[in-house]
Amino acid sequence: MNKEHKKKFASEKEFLAFEFKSKARIIDDKMVEVIAPDGEVFSVLAPIGIYTNEETRHYQLHVIEYVFDKNFSDDKELMTHNIWKDLFLNRVSFMGMSPGDKQGERTRIGKKIRQIREEKGIEGKDLARLTNIDAANLSRIERGKYSVGLDILSKLASALGYHIDIVPN
Repeated sequence: MNKEHKKKFASEKEFLAFEFKSKARIIDDKMVEVIAPDGEVFSVLAPIGIYTNEETRHYQLHVIEYVFDKNFSDDKELMTHNIWKDLFLNRVSFMGMSPGDKQGERTRIGKKIRQIREEKGIEGKDLARLTNIDAANLSRIERGKYSVGLDILSKLASALGYHIDIVPN
């Protein structure tokens, strides 16, 4: 157990018994899936599945859960940066991590849809009717709480006088 764990937990047994909000599981020899407290899914390239010792695998997964809980944030860019750092500091053998399942992008796009709609003076219920989208779903889209496919996104863009394009970050 490293120094950081020793500060928070009295023993390794106490650390392993603690229930973290983040949940990690081995997908295969090289990949671990982590579900963060907000339900966002991350893939971590960590060869934990190759360990033959079950206790070692369990401990490594628990460290990953600890690191995700410790660094959890709505700012996913900052969160993933801090997770990278802490996984190294906590001696987790890992080589990379996905940026999550794009909550940040949903939020950014939803805000942009709302901004354009409001600039045009269109009420949400009217845009929902124009696009044949449930008003509650439109609200969730604008708040970044609802993942949409290309068809719905195209309907919204078209109704607002825009088109979908792929642009560099």
